[in-house]
Parts: sequence; C-alpha cells; structure tokens
Amino acid sequence: MSDTNHSNGTIGEESQQTQSGPIIPKSPSEALRPERVPEPPKRSKKARSQVIIFLNFLMTLVVLGCAAAVFLFYYAISAYQNPGPLETNTNFIVRSGAGVAEIAASLERNNIVSDARIFRYLTTTHLDDGESLKAGEYEIKAHASMNDIMELLKSGKSILYSVAFPEGLTVRQMFNRLNEDSVLEGDLPTVVPAEGSLRPDTYKFSRGTKRAEIIEQMAAAQQKLVDQVWDKRDPSLQLKSKDELIILASIVEKETGVPDERAHVASVFLNRLDKGMRLQSDPTIIYGLFGGDGKPADRPIYQSDLKKETPFNTYVVKGLPPTPIANPGRDALEAVANPWKTQDLYFVADGSGGHVFAATLEEHNANVKRWRQLEAAKGADPNIVVDGQPESQTQSDAPAAPAAQKKKKTN
Repeated sequence: MSDTNHSNGTIGEESQQTQSGPIIPKSPSEALRPERVPEPPKRSKKARSQVIIFLNFLMTLVVLGCAAAVFLFYYAISAYQNPGPLETNTNFIVRSGAGVAEIAASLERNNIVSDARIFRYLTTTHLDDGESLKAGEYEIKAHASMNDIMELLKSGKSILYSVAFPEGLTVRQMFNRLNEDSVLEGDLPTVVPAEGSLRPDTYKFSRGTKRAEIIEQMAAAQQKLVDQVWDKRDPSLQLKSKDELIILASIVEKETGVPDERAHVASVFLNRLDKGMRLQSDPTIIYGLFGGDGKPADRPIYQSDLKKETPFNTYVVKGLPPTPIANPGRDALEAVANPWKTQDLYFVADGSGGHVFAATLEEHNANVKRWRQLEAAKGADPNIVVDGQPESQTQSDAPAAPAAQKKKKTN
C-alpha cells in the first residue's frame, strides 16, 4: 500500500508541475464559452505586391485566351471544311484584280460561304507567295465548302465560252462576230488586220476576256500556221512568197467546200498562172464588188458583173489579186502548198455540190453545156451567173478559154 500511495503522490506532483499556474475554478458559463481561435499568419509583403497580383491576372487572361484561341481555331477549321450554305449550283464571277478580302465579302453576300472572315484568313494561309485567286466566271456546286471554293478559284478553271470562225470569212465578218458576242468585253482594234491574217478556228475564253485578246490569238495562230505550211511546201511550187500562198489559198477556200477537191482546184489555178491565163474566179468578183462585207444573200452575180473592172476581178486582170479575199484555213493553205499534179485548166459545177474538171477546152465546153442544161431545168435566169460562166467561151485568153468555176461559199 505504501508503494501505491507513493506512486499516486508522485503522479499528482507531476500534474501540478505541468500546470502553468494555480488552478482557478471556472463558472459553468465560462466553461461553455468557446476558446479564442488563433489568428492566421500574416501574408508576407512579397505576396501582397501589386506586381504579383497583376501577373496573376495576366496569367489568367493568357490561359483563357489560349483556350478561346484553340476553340476558335477548331471552329474555323471545321467551318472551312464543312459543306456551305449554297442550296443550288450557281455561277460566281471574280473580277480582274479582285483581292481575297473583296472575293470573300462577295461570296458571303451571295450566300455561298457562311463567314467571309474565315474564308479570307484561312484562304490566305493556303496561298503561296505571289499566288492569288484567279479572275473568271466559276460554277460553284451546291453546298461546296470554303476549301472547295478556294481550290476552284486558285486553279483558274473558270467557265469557258467559245466563238467560232469558219474558214473563208473575211476580217470584217470575223469582227462582226466578235462584236456580237455578249460575253467578250472591250472594243475591237481600231486598225483592222490585213485580210487573210486571222486564223479561222474555234477560240475558247473565259468571261472578262477582251475582244482585242482574241484578235491577237487569231493573228498569232495564222502566222504560225502559214510558216509551218510554207516550210513544207512542194519545192517546185511557183509561188514566190507566203503572201502569194495566202492569196491563192483564200481563192481556193471560197471556190469549193469539198475537202478532197481543194488540191485539185489549186492545181487548176496554178496551171493557169503558169500559162499566163486569167484565173477567172467568181469569189474574186464578189470581193471586188462588196469587199469584206460579203455579197448580200439576195444579190445574184450578173453577166455584166464579169466585166466590171476592180483590182480583184480575175476575169479582167491577170495574175493574183492584190490581197487575199478571205481568211483561209489549214486545208486550203496545204492544198496550195502541195497541189495535185494535173494538166487540168478548167472546172465547172457538176450539179451535186462538187466539180468536174477538164484539161482541154472541148472537154470543158461539154461540161459547161451539161451544167447549163441543169440550170435551165431549175428555171435559172440566163442573165444571172450561177457558176461564173461568161456569155460565151472563147480562146481570146491564150492559150485556152476562160475557166468556169463553182462559187461554193460566199460567206
């Protein structure tokens, strides 16, 4: 027991020693009163700095800005790739010199794209230095995406129109066709190109093309063609220059529309030139009377026309006329450059659209007689020259009588 009491006494002493002071009894109200909570530690002066607060604000803005930029980027990419608002196919014109901003605004205004800014900025990123969206008229497919539209305008694959010039038209007739085309723009050249200098062909162009540009293409194409044909001409050809080649080719072009006859007709004219005979070609009469405008459809050629003196009337003047009477095509030029080797000096219509040829006056007169019978059966006026026949065939134009030819084309 003594040990126990001793032990308890020791514990009590230790408890008393741990007290900071004497134990003071508390009333019940004081015992229930909450103890005072210690104040939090004060922030350091560094943490309270305005610079730190501002930097934290900026950091927050940067994070939010990055998040917004990522969102806008993916939104723009999605809008650029997704189908557009266009409901049906439509034509869209990009004027010459238009920039991306102008094109984008026009696309949005026509409800082809949903947002001009997205098209403008993303299209710019797809264009290399010096590259641009090309002028022209384009067919935009329904619901085409901005990316599809950008690729189309960048490619320059615009809608192509065409203007056709058959062989045998004069320069003035070609000018009339160009002037009547409503898609072409600009004035025609004030200086009319030389007859025979424009190549007959079909020319394709996009909206906004100038008429003068087509003329330039035609002139360059004809010059290139004539050079090629002249370089491959028959070495024995008696023509002295490219100009003479074009003149005779224009006559052949107007004389017959049958492809297989051109080289044969050319041989007749070259044989007549070689013998000093007049060409006596109807189309030269027409050009001498009416020039580049061509003969009116209701105006026939009369016997009296054969005697009218013009520089182009090869019934009156010997040799070639001073200029071509039309613009010949490749076939006529090649026919003259490489004619058939014949002895024929005459040809006359056969009544079926072609011609019959003869080497002697006797043969020719028989052919002419058959032709006149065909014309008489049709009730033709004898005063009208349907096939360039003089009133009589004589041998006044040595060494043989005048030729009789068929006026096939009188464009």
